Amino acid sequence: MRAIRLHAFGPAENLIHEEVDDPRPAPGQVRVKVAAAGVHLLDTALREGMRGPAPELPALPTIPGREVAGTVDALGEGTDPAWLGRHVVAHLGFAPGGYAELAVTDAARLHRIPAGLDAARAVAMIGTGRTALGILQFADLGPGAVALVPAAAGGIGTLLVQYAKNAGATVVGLAGGPEKTARVQANGADLAVDYTDPDWPGKVRAYLGGPRATVVFDGVGGDTARDLVGLLAPGGRHLVFGWSSEGLRDGTGYHLDGVSQSVLGPAMLARAGGPDPLRTLELRALTEAAEGRLTPAVHRFPLAEAAAAHRALETRRTTGKVVLEP
Repeated sequence: MRAIRLHAFGPAENLIHEEVDDPRPAPGQVRVKVAAAGVHLLDTALREGMRGPAPELPALPTIPGREVAGTVDALGEGTDPAWLGRHVVAHLGFAPGGYAELAVTDAARLHRIPAGLDAARAVAMIGTGRTALGILQFADLGPGAVALVPAAAGGIGTLLVQYAKNAGATVVGLAGGPEKTARVQANGADLAVDYTDPDWPGKVRAYLGGPRATVVFDGVGGDTARDLVGLLAPGGRHLVFGWSSEGLRDGTGYHLDGVSQSVLGPAMLARAGGPDPLRTLELRALTEAAEGRLTPAVHRFPLAEAAAAHRALETRRTTGKVVLEP
């Protein structure tokens, strides 16, 4: 099969498209003929040799990628034969292997792709979608709520804007440049603001009539987060789930005592409930998309252009969830 392999940590150019042996599913596993593989900002940190939130660096050489969708084409010993031939999507956890024509995973991680979803959008919902639904557990959205969404043209931001509008909230989305702000406006935001304009906080303040935001969804951190928190009304909440403006390496997000709340990790899982909270969130995300309430934005690249996909993601030249297609 063809796959993307990383032989040495470093720049995007180290991602090599090459021929490798077909993987074989172990007992309890399936092999998936991949139609779409998700690309995450964490993948870029791991590629450079930075762990970010990952428990450890992968052993080299490695095939990156932790989200896949496609068709089950082989079964390991003891795996339910009903999976063979099914269209499925799975998050591989921290196990690599997604940037390839074939990938293996435990059958317990599989979800059937709901009718009406293609592989790329299913991949977007299995990772980015589950994170968005997890974050939204902490937001009190409805008529009268005012939500500020930075990176509103990104994978998570797109879904947060849609969900907040569906709930009846007023939504202000931030994005970089006229093309992205136009996408945010088309996605339903009441106001789309270009954060590269130094006076963007003043424009938001003028639109809202002062610091009237009830919730800030913050996956950006840094100076942008500080400015966003300054737009919160008394009693407003700053929900922190990342710090992309500072990279994934040092955890330099912005927190304000009594206002900021980190919502990833144990807090998110505790709210999701069930015997497998991540799977609970995955099912919710796939259902929201299948029933038309959420529509993920997808930025597609051919598998062979994984290096270009990484460069585009790192330089903020993507919109929506980045997906590789063999």
